[in-house]
Amino acid sequence: MSLSELPSPVWPIVVLLVIQAADAAILLRPPKFIVDCLESVGFPRDWWWALSMAKAASVVGLTAGIWIPGVAMTTTAAVIVYFILAAAAHIRARALTTTFWVNCLGMLLLSVAVLVVSFVRW
Repeated sequence: MSLSELPSPVWPIVVLLVIQAADAAILLRPPKFIVDCLESVGFPRDWWWALSMAKAASVVGLTAGIWIPGVAMTTTAAVIVYFILAAAAHIRARALTTTFWVNCLGMLLLSVAVLVVSFVRW
């Protein structure tokens, strides 16, 4: 098993960056289910903007990483860490609603799948 520095195939990276871009945009004026989610884990409202910026930064990294070796792989790993921390926040707050199971764990699984499919060579 080895790792590739450039994604191949590229389409999983594109899927992840589109989702992250949409999420970054949605977080600028979050709908009720996101507000409820952030409040349920006790994430301070004054810091909600930082989530949007982190997701926007991941879009930049994923896009650049299509052509720059190592960047998309590193960014995908950072997205995985983001969702591990989000999952930990949900578990700590005992906020184990549908949002946790579908959105948080779903994105964690998707991110891991993108890393494996686009970068791991068997």
